[in-house]
Amino acid sequence: MNLILQGLSVDHSAIEHIARLVNSKHITVLQDNVFRCEEVQFSESLKAEVDSACFAAQLDYAFTEPGRKLSDFRLVAMDMDSTVITIECIDEIADMQGLKPQVAEITEAAMRGEIEFRESLTRRVALLKGLDASALQRVYDERLKLSPGAERMLAAVKAAGLKTLLVSGGFTFFTDRMKTRLGLDVTHSNTLEIADGKLTGRVVGGIVDADEKQRTVERMCQEIGCSPRQAIVMGDGANDLKMMGIAGMSVAFRAKPVVRAQADVALNFVGLDGILSLFE
Repeated sequence: MNLILQGLSVDHSAIEHIARLVNSKHITVLQDNVFRCEEVQFSESLKAEVDSACFAAQLDYAFTEPGRKLSDFRLVAMDMDSTVITIECIDEIADMQGLKPQVAEITEAAMRGEIEFRESLTRRVALLKGLDASALQRVYDERLKLSPGAERMLAAVKAAGLKTLLVSGGFTFFTDRMKTRLGLDVTHSNTLEIADGKLTGRVVGGIVDADEKQRTVERMCQEIGCSPRQAIVMGDGANDLKMMGIAGMSVAFRAKPVVRAQADVALNFVGLDGILSLFE
């Protein structure tokens, strides 16, 4: 097995220290700030040591099988808020009402897994009642930014022939625009009810929660004729864990501890394009 180490900047003494930890005699420089320690014997206790050392050195790491290619996969499925984009859209919408602290508190609790997502979304959306719908466009224009590396990652996965899915507990107003902007194959999210140009405080139809995210990944895999084990799934919150759990590779991006602990790969420092370093 190999160990990939990468960071925004790299202290070479940290790389050498971690290579000694995993008893690797061969270190290959793959590109700037990306290194591969080869012939590593994996164990859970070793992973715990590497995790601690890497976090202290601000490095991301992943244990990988030699020879694994991006084209071995068929689908990349991604959460939107705080994964593909840097914001939680509902928090920024709430800010237009002067309610960001109240909504953000519920968002954070849901992302940590302390509140069931369906309940949290219902409570948060209710607080938006009466807000002019033009606030959605303002959030998109003024606050929504792509996460570092998102466009490079997507260009690479498309070039390798993978399909792309954006599945979000957020809102169609934003996922529709992301689909066009990023050239995504499929998006699925919640629809905010609007009446007389104002938000009603309700969601139209079913809620895209953790179970629906998992079902969406499974449906798309079936449609393109692959197993969920041929999917790479990226997320950051507790409501992403079920879809991440069925994937062949799960990626926690700037994620909550509960998600980092269960993911195959955690990207705490580098951008979304950090996954590209994990394939040969």
